Amino acid sequence: MRTVRSLGMAMGLALAAAALSSRAVAVDLPPAYHPDQTVSGTLRIWGHGAYDRKRDFIGALVSAWERGFQQYEPAVRFENHLVGTAAAIGSLYTGRGDLALMGREIWPPEVAAFEEVFGYPPTGVDVVTGSFDVRNRDYALVVFVQQRNPIKGLTLAQLRALFAVSDSPGAHSVRTWGDLGLGGPWRDRPIHLYGLPIARGFARFFEQRVFVGDERWRPSLREFADLKGSKGGATDGGQRMLDAMAGDPDSVGYAGMLYQNAEVRPVALAARTGQPYVAPTRDTVMDHAYPLTRMVTMFLNRRPGKPVDPKLREFLRYVLSRQGQQAVLRDGRGYLPILAPAAARELDKLN
Repeated sequence: MRTVRSLGMAMGLALAAAALSSRAVAVDLPPAYHPDQTVSGTLRIWGHGAYDRKRDFIGALVSAWERGFQQYEPAVRFENHLVGTAAAIGSLYTGRGDLALMGREIWPPEVAAFEEVFGYPPTGVDVVTGSFDVRNRDYALVVFVQQRNPIKGLTLAQLRALFAVSDSPGAHSVRTWGDLGLGGPWRDRPIHLYGLPIARGFARFFEQRVFVGDERWRPSLREFADLKGSKGGATDGGQRMLDAMAGDPDSVGYAGMLYQNAEVRPVALAARTGQPYVAPTRDTVMDHAYPLTRMVTMFLNRRPGKPVDPKLREFLRYVLSRQGQQAVLRDGRGYLPILAPAAARELDKLN
């Protein structure tokens, strides 16, 4: 029986590997890595990683990158300090680290602290696309309405008018569904705002992508936090929000596609007025067409006008290569790869 079970497990792993390989071929991955030069030395990476083996966010993927890179550059050694995003940028301006791996978007105070030391901002290179619908993997934010709501799509400018209080000249707030173009019985119905706590990274990303400047959240926003000890499911704030929205036809809120309720649906978004609305799907997140896609970024200290440290450049070239992004598909546990066009733009930052 043990032999039969072992054979079954082996066959299952082989089928999974075959499916993954076919998926890797189907997507437009960057070109294969070929070293530009031989490099050596120690490369120190600080930041996002894992709490433990059961809660490994990105540590296994970083290790896979390092093993793959050392096949080409065996003289490079790595020191990993993946103790949390809060330590990432500080490692750069204290000289303790070479690469800062962020588990969220960089915040203005972190940029300001770096600039205070060096007089210029850190250089960020996107290395992974956030997930479509996987918890703890920088999932894309999605705007939801109740199923009965007929709204077809929203622009980022409309989201700003919905959720932000603005002092900018000419700015206006949206308070009824008629303000968003709905007529008939919907025209005068008030809009009820739902969302995740504004102190969390999700809200910070929403601010950076949607708000302009120092705008504030509308005080009528109803915030849904994770319940104590929540690790997914009905006790997560996002699921609690959708469940509440199911009973409120005038609601609009943001969370992620990992949360589901049959009475609530996602809304397609447009980055600018006049552009087509894009629905949130795995493909539109992976190719960055969806406006609220999130990225995982590595930051480095690069003085303006000066070349990147050769070992850092070669390692980032590997990460943004076919081999590096195949590792995302294989070891990313929900993270999505950087496709060829976006990888080319990120590699230009190293030239």
